[in-house]
Amino acid sequence: MAKKGPNAIDRQVGARVRMRRLMLDMSQQKLAVALGVTFQQVQKYEKGSNRIGAGGLQQLAEILAVPVGFFFEDFPTAAGKQAALPSYISDFLTTADGLALTQAFMNLRDARQRRCLVILAEAMAR
Repeated sequence: MAKKGPNAIDRQVGARVRMRRLMLDMSQQKLAVALGVTFQQVQKYEKGSNRIGAGGLQQLAEILAVPVGFFFEDFPTAAGKQAALPSYISDFLTTADGLALTQAFMNLRDARQRRCLVILAEAMAR
């Protein structure tokens, strides 16, 4: 029997764990200690290769100071009413640089400065 890879929900939940951990500037080791697991287990959770049980999600929500629903935001519903984030956006937001850039961009108050930053990034990407 072939080994199944992580499913989309496990990867999405893991990505949300990683995003929130990075937002709090928390290491995988610190989160692992708080959860009572190894940092390798946290890595597996964040990749979605190991599922997080209901109790673990509750514990993570408390440690990361978010409601449990945070881990499931942006999931499409069965009726398809809520669009999921495109994978390139969630992938970007789960990196330290992506999160830092997003936070810095959101802290820019002047719309012209934000627009200039977008133009600069587009020019550098060519």
